[in-house]
Amino acid sequence: MSEQAVQVRPDWRRGTVSGDVTLATFELGDPGNPTVLLVHGWPDTHHLWTHIAPRLAEKYHVVAYDCRGFGESDRPRTAGAYRLAELADDLFAVAEAVSPDAPVHVVGHDWGSVQAWEAVSRPRAHTRIASFVSVSGPNLDHLGHLLREGLTRPTPHRVRTIATQSLSSAYTGLFQLPLLPNVLLTALGNPRAWKQFLHTVEGTPPENVVVAGTLRRDMITGLALYRANIRQKLLRPEPRPTTVPVLQVVNERDIALRPAIYENTPTFAAKLWRRDTPTGHWLPYTHPDYLTETVLDFLAAQTGGDAPPTVERSRVFGEPKPLAGKLVVITGAGSGIGRETALLLAERGCELVLADRNLDTAAETEQACKVAGAVAHAYLLDVSDTDAFVSFAAAVREQHGVPDVVLNNAGIGLAGGALAATDEQVDRLLDVNLRGVITGSREFGRQMVERGVGGHIVNVSSAAAFTPSRSLGLYSASKAGVLLFSESLRAELAEHRIGVSAICPGIVDTNIVASTPIAGLDSASEQSQRDRLDRFYQRRGFTPDRVATEIVSAIEHNKAVVPVTPEAKVGYRIYRFAPWLSRIGARQKVTG
Repeated sequence: MSEQAVQVRPDWRRGTVSGDVTLATFELGDPGNPTVLLVHGWPDTHHLWTHIAPRLAEKYHVVAYDCRGFGESDRPRTAGAYRLAELADDLFAVAEAVSPDAPVHVVGHDWGSVQAWEAVSRPRAHTRIASFVSVSGPNLDHLGHLLREGLTRPTPHRVRTIATQSLSSAYTGLFQLPLLPNVLLTALGNPRAWKQFLHTVEGTPPENVVVAGTLRRDMITGLALYRANIRQKLLRPEPRPTTVPVLQVVNERDIALRPAIYENTPTFAAKLWRRDTPTGHWLPYTHPDYLTETVLDFLAAQTGGDAPPTVERSRVFGEPKPLAGKLVVITGAGSGIGRETALLLAERGCELVLADRNLDTAAETEQACKVAGAVAHAYLLDVSDTDAFVSFAAAVREQHGVPDVVLNNAGIGLAGGALAATDEQVDRLLDVNLRGVITGSREFGRQMVERGVGGHIVNVSSAAAFTPSRSLGLYSASKAGVLLFSESLRAELAEHRIGVSAICPGIVDTNIVASTPIAGLDSASEQSQRDRLDRFYQRRGFTPDRVATEIVSAIEHNKAVVPVTPEAKVGYRIYRFAPWLSRIGARQKVTG
């Protein structure tokens, strides 16, 4: 929120007194609106919020301040002046000064989040703090409690958590030393060097980093935060509960903080939401638009506005759910695999956009998801209509945002010999099964790349992609195209941290068989053959919900190719290691 970067009110700067310290405070927006208090960390100042504050100020009264020891605020000389208790007092003092009649919404980053955790854990917080968005900063008492549990009741998971976090936090040990860190930070405190450092470790665009002229001095003074709090809190933690609504933004690529350290937050936060994202520590610089939208969504939910429901569905009950709060688009969602996957994701707290060429069945899935407690929206879509698909993707972005997960599930069947099929049957098959998948992947993939915080695309292929058959040649070709396209797209999007999975079910009891054309047969023979195949699939008894479980696992673990049924798993390995067996099998006639 620099003077050069944003339009500010005439009284944009004030001095707020907290004890014997005066804090430089900066304001934007209408004071009649709810107040959002922005708290920076080390080694930043209020300039950290340059790209975020103006957007928030369109709806809120936005206040930021330079924490004690930073920027234009006073710099106490005693180490005790930088304990979290003193910093929490500062936060309350600013809140009282800028919003005396109403509680404030707090957004904290790094040490700003750490000190805000201290504040929201106090008894008075429920009357002064309306909500809290925590970014890249844990509650040190929670972390100390987690460390103590790991040492007194070790498990492989706890030991791994402690070991990985210790490596990531090794620099905090360096910061405890008396002279060496001062020397190192004197060199790093050059603005150009600092911007280059952030670009090197996290890919932060240098032009996005806004630093104060006091950067070098802030870095060195700010060492007091580490020296006054780290050992005390980790060795003698006193975790306290909070009833303040909290949104915890967990950056999966944070160079300093591993996601596992937030596992016990639900124990102490009664109203907790969590948003996991494949981003790094300095999210206000790397993805300011994404963070702004996330904050606005959460604030809308807390202030009674028209809140995008992803925030409502990211609530954490007990153990965090990795997919909670994700926006998921599913095609072919009206029945079978699409519907069962939607229901499973609804249970995991996702918001669902459900598309199908039959709006009535999509609406039925929508209602079932709502019964399960999710937010869902039904849309009419024929994936073979490329123009309609492009318009649908644009509408999703406009009305719901960029999806985190896309499941291109819609598909049709075509049996019989390739020579007997009509051109219309071939065109329809390829338009739905292959072109529809390509269109969905391209349209939503572009949105994910532009947003820049990753995502996942799931394309439903088939065991037919690697199991040649004389009676399924065209269907196999369409699904083989999906498989190879998915593997190629996975390589293309890897640098953007967008996963791509190809799901390859075998014989699954869905309604696709009942509507599958069989080329070269008259109507009566075709229906008789379909009935025999349908009975066979029903006797097989492999239901779509089991495929849905594999799809969710593929999303959570970023799997590339997932053969689902036993015959698919066997067929996949035969085709890879003994393809001649597949060719022999392809010659056999299927009698049903």
